[in-house]
Amino acid sequence: MNKKEASINEKLFNLQQEIGTVSKDATNPFYKSKYFDINSLIKQLQPLLKKHRLLLLQPIEEDMVVSKLLCIDGGGGVVSGLKLPVITDPQKLGSCITYYRRYTLSSLLGLQSEDDDANAASEVTEEKKWLNPNTTEYSKAIEFIKGGGSIEAIKTKYKVSKKLADEFAQL
Repeated sequence: MNKKEASINEKLFNLQQEIGTVSKDATNPFYKSKYFDINSLIKQLQPLLKKHRLLLLQPIEEDMVVSKLLCIDGGGGVVSGLKLPVITDPQKLGSCITYYRRYTLSSLLGLQSEDDDANAASEVTEEKKWLNPNTTEYSKAIEFIKGGGSIEAIKTKYKVSKKLADEFAQL
């Protein structure tokens, strides 16, 4: 291992020992979950980055959100990146970029955290499943409709055939 590698690895090791718990200080009102805001995380990291003489960059390069930690003293660095999905809605793309910035940075630093608002980002890239008869989901949907729920609410989670929609309308 050359001196530059030792320098960046040692600095990252020391940084990881000092990070401690990252506080989840933001709330996702839709999913009623807590997560750490990217700006709060960076604010919490800034003194440690300065102390260990590490530079954080988070550019978008070739359709990827990238987090880089670079050693100011001896060169070298580490990188974590995620390819952006094809999204035409600028607001959804912005949300995805913010999520990917948090995710790549927490991955790069080895931060322990539970899933935050990944649900919102995953809706952008995952296709809804069909709601099929004789499944647990179907039974729950019937109970939901009988309890006063709407077919529109079910359609936010599942694809619903016309036949099932008509069946639900009769309940």
